[in-house]
Amino acid sequence: HLASLRTSRAWRHSRLCHVAVSARVRVFVVPHAPIAMSFGMPSPGAMNGVPNPNRDFQVANPPNDGVSSLSWSPTQNFLVATCWAYDSDNVLCYEVQANGQATPKAAQQHDAPVLCSAWNHDGTAVFSGGCDNQVKKWDLATNQHTQVAQHDGPVRHCVWISEINLLVTGSWDKTLKYWDTRQPNPALTVQLPERCYALSVSHPLLVVGTAERHIQVYNLSDPQRPYKQLMSPLKYQTRTVAAFPNKQGYLVGSIEGRVAVNHVEESLASKNFTFKCHREQADIYSVNDIKFHPVHGTFVTCGSDGVFNFWDKDSKQRLKQMAKTNAPIPCGDFNRDGSIFAYAVSYDWSKGGSDPMASSGQNNIFLHAVTDTEVSPRPPAARTGRR
Repeated sequence: HLASLRTSRAWRHSRLCHVAVSARVRVFVVPHAPIAMSFGMPSPGAMNGVPNPNRDFQVANPPNDGVSSLSWSPTQNFLVATCWAYDSDNVLCYEVQANGQATPKAAQQHDAPVLCSAWNHDGTAVFSGGCDNQVKKWDLATNQHTQVAQHDGPVRHCVWISEINLLVTGSWDKTLKYWDTRQPNPALTVQLPERCYALSVSHPLLVVGTAERHIQVYNLSDPQRPYKQLMSPLKYQTRTVAAFPNKQGYLVGSIEGRVAVNHVEESLASKNFTFKCHREQADIYSVNDIKFHPVHGTFVTCGSDGVFNFWDKDSKQRLKQMAKTNAPIPCGDFNRDGSIFAYAVSYDWSKGGSDPMASSGQNNIFLHAVTDTEVSPRPPAARTGRR
């Protein structure tokens, strides 16, 4: 599958992956007061010849390999990006200014490709995990980079759960582990039916999507046992999941250009539905990432067609389709107040290393100034566009 193709490419250079490389870092102090944002429009045109069809802000000094995750600080406009690089910095932090400019602040490095990232609740530390089978904690004030979690296979996802002060990690070793990051051993290990491909938390709801289309739903008041075990309503491999902000359900995105809207309780099953997206005539593309807007509860999907769309699940309509970029969009994330949507434009390795895009070196991050008209819910009576 996709991950296997990409990982095999990285590990062909095992002589690099197993040599510890000192991180090239600059220490910076994380401020405690929120930064007010007034996000204006960028200048038209492409920077450094990179196509920018949505006229969004382009981040300077992006990762030098495929971007695997983007995560915003919960307290400031700091953005962390991770990537598939194995011989250079693969955890990078940027500060986004009020004028839309993103300034590189510091970087750290794992000894293998990094697949995921998450911030702690107060924005003082970043967690990152990947193909070295570890999760590391980066203390931004002291610049200490220490291991806090270990698996027997690559770590695909990690989430900090502030309500219980634990880090949860999902791995291709078919386990879910909960960590008190002050302790060397997991507080709890949960066996999964297959490899973890997707993970989302909206406390107390936790949803895991695994290989072979398994969906595991947990109530974190009893994290040892799944509240529900079911098969994905979509016929093809799960790529991403996103728990509803109201805890009543979750979204599932697949490699076959579909999204399922599923509710946890049977009493709400009548509201379940699926819809097609990220398609161009006969061409069908993967839904790579789904994120909910932190204010309005609408959501965005990112696809391998190079498009991101805003949706309203309650009125069953697309709110806005953005212009097509020149490469897949593997990941995206809203900042804490939903005024900025960061997205990566980068090869997703869906066609392996033989695709010309694999060696193009075009890995970019853009910052989209979100408007209320793009993400505000609409009543069902105003529904327009393709469902």
